[in-house]
Amino acid sequence: MKNSTKLIAAVATLATVASLAACGGVKDDAATAEAADAIMIGTTDKIMSLDPAGSYDNGSYAVQIQVFPFLYAQDYNNAELSPDIAADDGTWSDDGKQFTVKLKSGLKWANGHTLDSKDVKFSYDRINTINDPNGPSSLLANIDSIETPDAETVVFNAKVPYDVTLKQVMSSPAGPIVDDEVFAADQVTDADTIVSANAFGGPYTLTAFKLNEALSYAKNDAYQGLTPAQNDAVQVKYFADPSNLKMAVEQGQVDVAHRSLTPTDIADLEKNDKVKVVKGPGGEERLLVFNFKLQPFGESQADADADKAKAVRQAVASLIDRQEISEKVYKGTYTPLYSYIPDGLVGHEDTLKETYGKDGKPDADQAAKILKDAGVSTPVDLKLQYNGDHYGTSSADEYAAIKSQLEDAGLFKVDLQQTEWTQYNKERVVTDDSDGSYPLYQLGWFPDYSDPDNYLSPFFRDGNFVNNGYKDTEVNDLIVQQAGMEDEAKREDTLKRIQKLETEDLSTIPLLQGNQVAVTGANVKGVVLDPSFRFRYASVTKD
Repeated sequence: MKNSTKLIAAVATLATVASLAACGGVKDDAATAEAADAIMIGTTDKIMSLDPAGSYDNGSYAVQIQVFPFLYAQDYNNAELSPDIAADDGTWSDDGKQFTVKLKSGLKWANGHTLDSKDVKFSYDRINTINDPNGPSSLLANIDSIETPDAETVVFNAKVPYDVTLKQVMSSPAGPIVDDEVFAADQVTDADTIVSANAFGGPYTLTAFKLNEALSYAKNDAYQGLTPAQNDAVQVKYFADPSNLKMAVEQGQVDVAHRSLTPTDIADLEKNDKVKVVKGPGGEERLLVFNFKLQPFGESQADADADKAKAVRQAVASLIDRQEISEKVYKGTYTPLYSYIPDGLVGHEDTLKETYGKDGKPDADQAAKILKDAGVSTPVDLKLQYNGDHYGTSSADEYAAIKSQLEDAGLFKVDLQQTEWTQYNKERVVTDDSDGSYPLYQLGWFPDYSDPDNYLSPFFRDGNFVNNGYKDTEVNDLIVQQAGMEDEAKREDTLKRIQKLETEDLSTIPLLQGNQVAVTGANVKGVVLDPSFRFRYASVTKD
């Protein structure tokens, strides 16, 4: 009874939010979320944008996968790609240049608008047109154009014949289909407009939305896709502190806690028989990113020198002790990563372990020699930025350890700073108008799809998501080539070649690889964490 009272109070708070200008709106039918079996989700993740064209982050995607349809999605039961609103698995033309998808008949948006091939083309085209620096346009690089010969047929003209990643992209953050009668074609659409127009076609509609505070979902009866909701309503509460999230799931104030509890909290909760700890497959990466404009001796610096800049990157790589961070900070929940492609995927090879340090341990002598040979005076001043509210409060300990590792040999003097996520995610990128703000910074990666390409294209291909000013023609061309390689052995060789080149360039430095974790009440069922870090609420039920 106590928990039910708290749930009703939380719902009532959502329903009475009055003014949400510029941060999402509330609909009059928010009371639909007061169903008796409502699922309460707790998270510390942040939303950048409800519009898929304006975001490429886990917090935003966690909302979008609930309310927008896709052509293809991963099946809960077998982790294979299956049709969502597509009617079939799609077909390639004989020359591999066209991929044709048929849509299911009679599709509708929750607002009654027709959902057809025009919406599909519109959704993909606008992502490229808007080309938001924090958006997923880099994922669409292999699509040349889209045709719609009729209302139920979509033809993708591929730049890479027989592109093995194309269907995966359709299930990624670039894949949500949006209502062409509501969304703008040339700019990001605000949440207030989307919610007010009920422009949803996924398993749920959003009946209330207050940015990074609370969301209210209701089952969408018009949805005809792969994952219809098994519950009638879901509430999501956003927590500023993981310790409060831990307390909420322990006390039954939330049914599911998902992202991000600390390793210490998870270990403690595993001993609590009132909750269940659910673990999903690995694939998350934590890494360092160099800004090629602002790093020491970077392109926009007065003392710009490409050789010295590379020496700085290589010296940093020689001083990192991943094992120490894994054990002391993350209690083994993250493991050392010495490869750009994580363990478990084709092409994985520990190239950084072979090249920098001593068998994975730091090597100060190697770092000193690299800097001396390049004519770099020490200590090198290095500004290092991290974020704790998106990547977890353990980031403070992680980056304190990295600062110490870089400074211990006297080769670097590190200025360590932290910035709140919504500002951080904008300031980190290099654009045509800005060199960004952070010479060296933290980044985490949650895969869009379970393929090695997703650990290469978004980082190193021209027009990539990281936007750190890095370009390499050979790497770019090899990434394009591997996407169309049907010969698995040849593709694996190419993937390893790319990693060797990147190990030399070091535009990013992989640090750690981790699994997914959610904590649920003992009476909660159906929490599935799939290989691409999608946690869809549709399968969740409780007694």
